[in-house]
Amino acid sequence: MNASDYRPPRLLRNPHLQSVLASSGVRRLLFRRRLSALERNASQHLLDCGDGVRLQGMHTAQTALPDARGLVVLLHGWEGSVQSSYVLHTGSRLLAEGYDVFRLNFRDHGDTHHLNRELFHSCRINEVVAAVGAVARMFPQLPLAIAGFSLGGNFALRVALRAPDAGIPLAYALAVCPAISPRDAMNAIEQAPWFYEAYFLRKWKRSLGLKQRAFPTDRLFDEKDLRGNLRELTRSLVLRHTGFATLEDYFDGYSIAGDRLSSMRVPTSVLTSVDDPIIPVADFRKLSLPSCVELDIAPGGGHCGFIRDLSLTSWTEDYIAERMSRNLVLPVAD
Repeated sequence: MNASDYRPPRLLRNPHLQSVLASSGVRRLLFRRRLSALERNASQHLLDCGDGVRLQGMHTAQTALPDARGLVVLLHGWEGSVQSSYVLHTGSRLLAEGYDVFRLNFRDHGDTHHLNRELFHSCRINEVVAAVGAVARMFPQLPLAIAGFSLGGNFALRVALRAPDAGIPLAYALAVCPAISPRDAMNAIEQAPWFYEAYFLRKWKRSLGLKQRAFPTDRLFDEKDLRGNLRELTRSLVLRHTGFATLEDYFDGYSIAGDRLSSMRVPTSVLTSVDDPIIPVADFRKLSLPSCVELDIAPGGGHCGFIRDLSLTSWTEDYIAERMSRNLVLPVAD
């Protein structure tokens, strides 16, 4: 199975429709029964990530087979959560295929704003590495993989880069439409139809309001900050809450463009589409990748969409399940 196999019907070839459907609540409503096992049987975990940082995750053990085939950590996109449609659908498919699933919330995502005083930003990679390490220690008997979407795909790739030196036995990583160059992604959002920036701004402002209510004595932002566009709000909060001197320095801090993945040692797949309106395909074509990294570019699919047909199921679930089966192998008992 390869990205070239993805061929949506004509009605679903618009990249903006694909992108909107990817995280649509309609998909969650249509497949309530299918998703119920993942949520109903989930146990919550608060992970100690060092320096007082705690991240929340949800673990669901599979029941399809006598023994799990492996454990997959799923990472959502920016302003998504463990409840995002694409995370629930992917997790449910993996569960049915015999994998345990651990859905991780980034700091300040989901209902976790109260757990840590400092704000989330995309350069907080160390705590995510620590969280994945904690998950690996909780389930040492299972081969471990990580998969992420959009910003979560960027995090998944950075975790995979660091995993060997961090002592994390990561067997495989997969990223769907990962952010490659944050600078280029910001430019693409600004040039895309208006509703992309409006969507991210609405969700981010809501999140900032929840954070402020969780820590009412802290002055996290000024009201004038909230009146700016996405670039202006990002710049204001970067200068206020991070050690970066400029917005450009911040973007560079979590960029994986050019040769930054060239030292990858973990087997990895990167799936994207030529018509992603948020992450330019040109960024992928400029990557310098080692032989252990597979770059798979589909002829369509939008941003994390890959909706197969009018059933609104995503071809991505098939792709991820097939790649996990290929790359996660249980150790043979002596």
